Parts: sequence; structure tokens; C-alpha cells
Amino acid sequence: QVQLVESGGGSVQSGGSLRLSCAVSGYTYSRYCMGWFRQAPGKEREGVAAIDAGGTTSYAEPVKGRITISRDYAKNTLYLQITRLQPEATAMYCCAADRRMWWYLPIYSDWGQGTQVTISS
Repeated sequence: QVQLVESGGGSVQSGGSLRLSCAVSGYTYSRYCMGWFRQAPGKEREGVAAIDAGGTTSYAEPVKGRITISRDYAKNTLYLQITRLQPEATAMYCCAADRRMWWYLPIYSDWGQGTQVTISS
């Protein structure tokens, strides 16, 4: 059974940092492409970063320079490091997986439940 479980969210002050994790189980993690998405209240889900099976990364323009996506093949875990957080980054952050790379399209086959990130000014 495929399972993606996010962790690491929380409440931080503006300018702070967080590292989100996504633990993956149920399939051969190394063969899958992964993405991080976020959804703020009243807004559509948007992709923020993606990484393919070989480790090639891509970042959405609004967050470029402030986030880093990485994956640990030994731990079957995906990470998202976010720095210089601002209140507009408040959202539910979810990880997603698929054998194909969908980059920022929210059509990956498997999704986690998400972890809430709240930034206070």
C-alpha cells in the first residue's frame, strides 16, 4: 500500500525557516518523481518544487531562492527546506509522487495528507 506522510510543519514567525519531510513507503521510492505543493485557504493548489528520480530539481518562480527540495534514497524520504518565510507562505503543504514527472501539475498519482505551515508577522 502506497503511503506518503508529511511532517515538520508548524507555526513560525516571519523570517524563520522550516524543513518539511515526506516519508514514503509502499513502492520503490527511487523510481518515482516527487513534488511539493501548497494550498492556502481560498486558493488553488500550487506546485512549489519538484524532483525527478535522478535528482534533477525545479522550483516555481514565486519561491525560487528560498526553498530547496531534496530526497534521501536510503531513508525513502523527501524534504523541503524553506527559508525567509513570509505570512503569504501560510498554507497546507503536501507531497506527491508518480512514475511520471508532472512538475507543477497537480495530477500526481499519490498524495500525502499534508502538514500545516503558519507564518505570523
